[in-house]
Amino acid sequence: DAGGIELAVAAMQAHPQHAGVQQFGCCLMGNVCYGSDVAAPARRQRAMIAGAPEAAAGAMQAHPGDAAVQRHGQRVRDLFA
Repeated sequence: DAGGIELAVAAMQAHPQHAGVQQFGCCLMGNVCYGSDVAAPARRQRAMIAGAPEAAAGAMQAHPGDAAVQRHGQRVRDLFA
């Protein structure tokens, strides 16, 4: 993923009020962390260290009325439940 997880979290932290950044950051993290291949646990671990679950929760809290942010954020949170 070439650092995409860390970049997404950093962008989300830098632009918390921008719903598009939050939506696509969560979407990226959900796509990168999803899967059952041999590398999936390492990707999820990197995302956990980078703060992906907290970033997703923050996005959902900052944009409660945005269905896309809520959907993608919940997907990320479900991956770490």
